Formats: sequence, C-alpha cells, structure tokens
Amino acid sequence: MTKLQRVRTIIAVAAFSLPFSVFAAETLDISDPEQALLASNKLFCDNQPGNHALYWWQGVVYSRIPGEKDKLLFNVQGMNIRQCARLEDPVKGLGFRSVSREIMLYLDPETNEVLKTWDNPWTGETVEVVQVHNDPVNSRAPRYARDEEGNPAVTFDSMTVMNGMGLQGGGAALLFYNNPLAGDYQDYEGGKYHASEFLTIAYPMDDALDASKTAIQDAVISWGRVSGCLPWMKMRGRSGLMVHWTQGMRLHEWEDLPDVLRTEIEANYPDYVEPPPVDDDRPNDTTWTVFKRWVDEKRAKGELPEQEAH
Repeated sequence: MTKLQRVRTIIAVAAFSLPFSVFAAETLDISDPEQALLASNKLFCDNQPGNHALYWWQGVVYSRIPGEKDKLLFNVQGMNIRQCARLEDPVKGLGFRSVSREIMLYLDPETNEVLKTWDNPWTGETVEVVQVHNDPVNSRAPRYARDEEGNPAVTFDSMTVMNGMGLQGGGAALLFYNNPLAGDYQDYEGGKYHASEFLTIAYPMDDALDASKTAIQDAVISWGRVSGCLPWMKMRGRSGLMVHWTQGMRLHEWEDLPDVLRTEIEANYPDYVEPPPVDDDRPNDTTWTVFKRWVDEKRAKGELPEQEAH
C-alpha cells in the first residue's frame, strides 16, 4: 500500500466514524450492493471502524495414513482477531478491507496441555512443536460494493434460512501452490502445498438485516482442513494426510477465550490481543512461511543438528 493509499484509507475511516445507525434505514435492502456489503461484512468483521471481531474455535486433528487406522494426534484451540477499514471510492462505492492475526495451539489430546515437543510415532523422533501464529492474515484487496465500471459486485445470499437462522458454507477452498519449504527444506516438506478447507457459519438473519447493528455478534462456525502433514512433524515426504475438524463461535469479550488459549497468548504472543493496524501492508503469513522463518532462525543460530544445517 502506497503512502497515498494510506492517506485515503485514513480519510475514509474518519469520514465514516459516526455510528452506522445515524444514517441507515431500519432494515438493510440486500438487493442494493452497498447494503448487501454491509450485511455480509458483519459476519466476520464490524462495520464500525475501530471495533474488533474475535472468533474462537476448538477441535481435533487426525492422521490419515494409507493402510493404517486413523489416529487422534492433537486437540486444538484457535482464535482470530480482526478489524476492518471502511473505505469509499467514487466509482466502486462503499468498501471494506480486513486485517487480522490468528493463533491455533496444538494440545495434548489427553491432558489438553500446550505441546512444546511431540514424539512422532512414524519416525521415532521427538520434534519441537511450532504453534500456528500467523501475523498478518489480511484481505488481499479491499472488497467494494461495485466493480471498476460501477456494476454491482456484492450479493448477500444465505444458503439456507430456517427458524430465523441464516446458514452459509458448503463450498471448499481448494489450495494448490508452490510450497515455501521447497528446495533446502526437504527434511520437512515436499514441493507443493495441497489442501482443502471447509467453512460453515450460522447466524441470526435479524442481526444480518438490522441496519442499526454493525456486527453479527452471535454466530457459530465449523471449520475443517484436509492437508499434508504439518512441517514441524518432519515426515520427510511420507504419504499421509492431516484432518482438522473444529467448531467455534464469535466471542463478545477477550475474557471469553478459554484459559489455555488466553494464557498462552498473553504470555508468549502479546501482539495477538488486538488486530494489526488497518493500513498494514505486510505479506500474509501461513503455517509454512512461519515455519520457514523458524528454521532459518535456528540455522542462523546453529541450533539445528549438524545433518539438518546444510
């Protein structure tokens, strides 16, 4: 993001700093692209600049190895904290850009303690656990109500509406791209990242359509991922998959986070108590880019065993 873009973002945020209820109708008309954007942005963010959204999830991780029974490897606890910059474009109209940080902890499946090391049952090695701590996880570009020609670009559609609840999901993010751990990191990972992620969210439709509310506060989610083994497991390209399966919800307060997650964040990841600034222009993190930095730092300090530091 250029300095001029940052200035425009700040001006736009200031221009829209009044409470949304001051200038909104009672019910959003989702046939209008700007009001559809307001409704959809409520799901994972907040239409009021400066307000944060906090999502939490918990679940399990199983192995799927050919010829073996699936193993429960880990419990997990995770959270994402975000905020949105509110923007205005003379052609594209209203827009939002989200910025966030997220953490997911791998826990002992029996004690629920945060794992520092893990005994790999396939290789016999004890490896250091690198928790998910991605900073940032930002939208790649602002999302506007209209496109470059001024045509509607946003709709708000629930897959199902029943008993006053909206449901969205059922699709998959099919990921296949060059793995940042290719090359000199083959002890840890192969050449491509290949995964599928699944997300479902349920929420009160009244909150989505209520123009006086800037967020859908009471939403529940289910998230799953099927991917290769985690890089810190050091599987050296063995066949097999990891299956993450979780459920969670949007939380009202930081104190609502489970103790194990809140305590770990406050002790070891203090930046994650709030999202990045809205003009954050850093490249996004993933589990694999974070792990690459971890390996590089270990190598620079001479802390890896000799056979790995080549």
